[in-house]
Amino acid sequence: MAWFKRKDAGIKTSTEEKKDTPDGLWYKTPKGNIIHTRELKNNSYVCPDDDYHVKIGSKEYFEILFDDNKFTELDKEMISGDPLNFVDSKPYPTRIKDTIAKTNLKDAARTGVGKLNGLDIVITCMDFKFIGGSMGSVVGEKIARAIDYSLKHKVPFLMISKSGGARMMEAGFSLMQMAKTSAKLALLDEAGIPYISLMTDPTTGGVTASFAMLGDFNIAEPGALIGFAGPRVIRETIGKDLPKGFQSSEFVLEHGFLDFIIDRRQLKNRIYTLLNLLRQ
Repeated sequence: MAWFKRKDAGIKTSTEEKKDTPDGLWYKTPKGNIIHTRELKNNSYVCPDDDYHVKIGSKEYFEILFDDNKFTELDKEMISGDPLNFVDSKPYPTRIKDTIAKTNLKDAARTGVGKLNGLDIVITCMDFKFIGGSMGSVVGEKIARAIDYSLKHKVPFLMISKSGGARMMEAGFSLMQMAKTSAKLALLDEAGIPYISLMTDPTTGGVTASFAMLGDFNIAEPGALIGFAGPRVIRETIGKDLPKGFQSSEFVLEHGFLDFIIDRRQLKNRIYTLLNLLRQ
């Protein structure tokens, strides 16, 4: 009977020759919306269907903010030492080496000098994928040197924070970066040079307790987690349920710790407008 027989459909590709869809071609947001990665990049890594801000690093922020992605990186080769001879599951220098190889980053912060809509600017941006964006001596030193550059050249400074807090492998040396960066920012304030702090998801720990909250303007992206300790730690400490949206940028804005929230797609133009106002 002919209907039980398989006819040649004209498909000649063998199973071995068939190709899977390349990984990373599509991005799925937490709400289930799917977007092509090319469209996502062209939309400043924001999903147009639900306005979800994808977590990005210094490479992407520099692409968004610097004109034609042209900038000079400061202190590019600076890497962490091992002042405490710290050993956990592996020696600290080994972990640093492995993380550099994995991420192609030297540490959890990069500084670029360039132009934003024609205005000179210094931008330091943190990278969460480097040991959770933890603040060690290198991060503090890079921020301090970025501020020194701003002071010398009288150029505005933008800090983009994304961090889990202090780096435990450097203990007290890490905590000292809070005082170090705060003191440098005081010099920037005395010189009347603008400092804008942008908090992204997440901004926590000693970073929040120091330079992230010391901007002439403290701004954030929508839906970013901002706080000192994480919600779980606070909940367990006080033994109570936390309010809905606790520590989101919207919650922090409502309680007076932010000046405003900026959609990433408008970030470059809004910062340009802000800097122009400060120049008048």
